[in-house]
Amino acid sequence: MKKGYDVIVRPLITEKTTKLIELRQYTFEVKQGSNKVEVKKAVEELFDVKVVAVNMVNTQRKTRKVGKYEGLRPAVQKAVVTLAEGNKLDVFEI
Repeated sequence: MKKGYDVIVRPLITEKTTKLIELRQYTFEVKQGSNKVEVKKAVEELFDVKVVAVNMVNTQRKTRKVGKYEGLRPAVQKAVVTLAEGNKLDVFEI
């Protein structure tokens, strides 16, 4: 059985994700191959909150050029977690 830190890599904090906080939705980068059930259990275990829904997003690898050099950005799996009414995460508060 996976522990919470084996599933969640880090919280994602961008302009778009900070606007989602008003809707009680928090975004995390998760390990490749994780599923919704594992993410839900990990968030509930780590932050002691009630999760209502989990939406997953898989991003593809993309090429990136810096000068004459070309490389690839890694593929990332993200999870958007919706919390129950009255719950919030202090991790995202600025």
